[in-house]
Amino acid sequence: MAETTPSGALPTALVLLPTYNERENLPTITSLLLAQPNVRVLVIDDGSPDGTGAIADELAAASGGRLTVMHRTGKRGLGRSYLDGMRAALKTDADVVFQMDADLSHDPKYVPDLVRASADHDVVIGSRYLQGVSVVNWPLRRLILSTFANWYVRTVTGMMVRDCTAGFRCWRREAIARMPLDSITSDGYSFQVETLFLALDAGCTVGEVPIIFVERRVGASKISGGVIRESFFTPWRLLLRRWFGRRPAEGTRYNSPGA
Repeated sequence: MAETTPSGALPTALVLLPTYNERENLPTITSLLLAQPNVRVLVIDDGSPDGTGAIADELAAASGGRLTVMHRTGKRGLGRSYLDGMRAALKTDADVVFQMDADLSHDPKYVPDLVRASADHDVVIGSRYLQGVSVVNWPLRRLILSTFANWYVRTVTGMMVRDCTAGFRCWRREAIARMPLDSITSDGYSFQVETLFLALDAGCTVGEVPIIFVERRVGASKISGGVIRESFFTPWRLLLRRWFGRRPAEGTRYNSPGA
């Protein structure tokens, strides 16, 4: 599946899987993930009213300990879910930690490719734009919005990454440990931009692996006007914090194939 760790064992991967109303998709994606060796799953359910959390509990009971569930209460949000998941991941023995959507738009078949690339990079992105545009079933408006957002983020921040907003990522455990998790304020999809920006400032190397992104099969997209507005202002907020707050870490490197 992947390069071995220094001890000779295959890397252990923990997939963080935030869910909100994903009862139709959850059994399928968890089955595909758990079919792979050395992969565990943490479902982070945000109080889904459709019963996703109960289905996750049933799947966990049948998983032999390879699937666990975090039931979040209080304020919902993708970024908050991932932050809670990352904190939990640091308490496990996972070598690498994945961010991944539960709606099957991120195909589990690419997990081994990202794990292999993590031998050379602190953060590996499953990139939709490394080899042209690799997106299936998106309307033209959504494709234009996404490609413009990536151009905009690169232009404002200077990040030399093709897919800055990608939600399919593999982190080395030690890279997450270097992140200032308590200072991350973005929610929604701008969370991806902020964590990438902070990872580069912390001196992490970033690689990209090409994937084909397929629009969700069932359910509704979570994108809203508020998410778009937050994404517009986030790059400028990050630059202001860099300029007037802490300086980037020494040795900050941009290392992204195809950038």
